[in-house]
Amino acid sequence: MWRRLLALIIKEMLAIWRDPKGRAVILVPPLLQLVIFAFAMTMEVRNVDIAVLNLDHERSGREIVAGFEGASAFDEIIQLQSVSQIRETIDSQRVIAVVHIGQDFSRRIEAGQPADVQIILDGRKSNASQIVNSYLSAIIARVSAAAYSGGAPPEAVQVRHWFNPNLEYAWFTLPGLVATITLLTTIIVTALSVARERELGTFDQLLVSPLRPMEIVIGKSAPGLIFGYLHGTFFVLVAVLGFKIPFAGSLLALYGSMFFYLLAVIGIGLFISVISDTQQQAILGAFVFASPAVLLSGFMSPVENMPGWMQLATQINPLRHFLVITQGVFLKDLPLSEVARSTAPLIVIAMVTLPASAWLLRKKTS
Repeated sequence: MWRRLLALIIKEMLAIWRDPKGRAVILVPPLLQLVIFAFAMTMEVRNVDIAVLNLDHERSGREIVAGFEGASAFDEIIQLQSVSQIRETIDSQRVIAVVHIGQDFSRRIEAGQPADVQIILDGRKSNASQIVNSYLSAIIARVSAAAYSGGAPPEAVQVRHWFNPNLEYAWFTLPGLVATITLLTTIIVTALSVARERELGTFDQLLVSPLRPMEIVIGKSAPGLIFGYLHGTFFVLVAVLGFKIPFAGSLLALYGSMFFYLLAVIGIGLFISVISDTQQQAILGAFVFASPAVLLSGFMSPVENMPGWMQLATQINPLRHFLVITQGVFLKDLPLSEVARSTAPLIVIAMVTLPASAWLLRKKTS
């Protein structure tokens, strides 16, 4: 049995590596996704232009404008001269926001009276405009507090960001890539395994071999497991050595949970491969699963923000559970009890999908 399995595993590895398309799937997408996710996909807003209509030429109004000019998020601060220019500036998309400071702003602040600053945002860029709004509001609040307290900002509130002191976005993104890109690569490699045999006409030869359906499933699963670990290790090294992201947790816990994560993903990939007649169908099926899996994992937006029924649906998504492990192990030394808690659903998913793939393969060959 072990000799037959080893022969099948070697055959699968050689088939993937000798196929130019197989090599491209293994090498090109992970590198492209690393560049896109690590550098281009960020929730930070930088190098945007804003406009300011400052009708208050006293100290507080000037300090607010100076705060905007010193902020790294803003590229150009356009000075407006009248209220009539606001609509045209926003409509033409010259800026993402306009700040309107009233002429009695400084006087009201120094007198301890409420003073309003109007911020007009471009709603066509809803997410970016809300982030810009938080930047602007923080600068205005700081200047207002300093003016009201006689020149020194209040010291009562001190904000500290636990696990990510400087709010480095890469610290959130790169640990997530260990889970996300490993899923994309593993599921494509696995989904192509049986479909490739059918398309090349070698599936019948596999059926008349001494291999049993479960042995075929194990042999087809091994390359996905191997390449999954290789890609996972590569991104761990890139995160730690290339981006200097701290690794606070247990490497053994990460790799132990990764084993069950890869088994769960491989089970889904094999199921797609068994029901596909061609490699094109297998690739399409892999992406049909992978796209919702990434969106519903909590990588793009928190799972807690989703409707209740959708949160329940994410329980069958292996990426959701392993994402908790990777980010937790990297940044906050996730306790082993919590690692086990997130690994348990992965074991359940693997226990369902792998036997289901073997049963379907047996049914199709009978």
